[in-house]
Amino acid sequence: MTSKSTPPGLTRFNALEEHAAHAALHEACASTAWVKRLLAARPYATVGDLYATSDAAMAELTADDLAEAMAGHPPIGRPKPGDPTSAREQSGMAGASEELKAELLELNLAYQDRFGHVFLICATGRTGEQMRDAVKERIGNSPEQEREIVRTELGKINRIRLARIVDIVEEKA
Repeated sequence: MTSKSTPPGLTRFNALEEHAAHAALHEACASTAWVKRLLAARPYATVGDLYATSDAAMAELTADDLAEAMAGHPPIGRPKPGDPTSAREQSGMAGASEELKAELLELNLAYQDRFGHVFLICATGRTGEQMRDAVKERIGNSPEQEREIVRTELGKINRIRLARIVDIVEEKA
């Protein structure tokens, strides 16, 4: 059995001062409960351990915690101005036609009226059409079904963002 050393980016993340680690994690997910859970589990031996802790924290979020996490996400098709993360994640909308953007805005508003929060999907790698189709498909869900889909989508987003945190920390060294 060979031992694997902790990847350099993860080592640097583990070594961040509490406030810096908190800020990085909060940027990844706006849920205070999720951030606290991930901070409490440091240091991480592997990226897999980091992901497992994230997944476990996501599974335990209450409805209020999920709402807090969703509040940190802009609507699909309207990334936060000056926010490279949301622009990168929603890049599938960059070349979308004005008609598709208008349709997605209308669907976003209908979804928000129905569920009381933004439509949340892991947009990385998806086209505007795929995101539109997902809203159309999911708008008929029950609130309970949708809450669990949102939990799953947030988990995917968090893993992508955690991977970037480790890479970014590694790049800054």
